[in-house]
Amino acid sequence: MKAVITVTGKDTVGIIADVATHCAKYDANILDITQSVLGEYFAMIMLADISKLNIEFASFVDILSALGNEKNLVIHTMHEDIFNTMHHI
Repeated sequence: MKAVITVTGKDTVGIIADVATHCAKYDANILDITQSVLGEYFAMIMLADISKLNIEFASFVDILSALGNEKNLVIHTMHEDIFNTMHHI
């Protein structure tokens, strides 16, 4: 099982570290990551293996969303199956 995690907002030091720390805390293994800084804005897409999560997926989603609120970022976490269904043509 995988999740797609997107992060957007104003660029600051430590965004990737904060998200990666939360992933590690809940046993989500980062498989791939891409990020870009566009002027003063930060954008990241991360693919994480969530097959060994030590909490419910919904709780993981809420925790990352709360992290985003705390850091003035938008963090959206979506199960890979839903992501694929949404983007299937």
